[in-house]
Amino acid sequence: MKVLYTAEATVHGGREGEARSSDGNLTVKLSPPTEIDGSGEGTNPEQLFAVGYAACFQSALLRVAQREQVDASQSTITSRVGIGPNGQGGFGLEVELRVSLTGVEAATGEKLLELAHQVCPYSNATRSNIPVKLTLEEQRL
Repeated sequence: MKVLYTAEATVHGGREGEARSSDGNLTVKLSPPTEIDGSGEGTNPEQLFAVGYAACFQSALLRVAQREQVDASQSTITSRVGIGPNGQGGFGLEVELRVSLTGVEAATGEKLLELAHQVCPYSNATRSNIPVKLTLEEQRL
């Protein structure tokens, strides 16, 4: 693989610390959510993963839609990242991507989701590692 860009971030304090990107464009206070005994006063890695996956998946969706000559410009992606015990003493993740494709027929939307899932780097990184559910929300034509 020819690397085109490398993101770099530094974290101090783990889940109860702070994260900064090397370019200074991102600085966030980290805190576990209240559901896993945290204060919930900052963001958490699952939220950051959800944002990254949703943004990346939508870019992939827009790319494949353009290739298929479908207008997906009004699409939205809602990413849900769950965390819980994996039954082996550690924790695991699961993802659901809820996709709204206003004005796109359901069959075409399903095809676009599958194509985007093959293109998206996050989908490629998670494939066979964590469950990812793609949900096409009810369409308004």
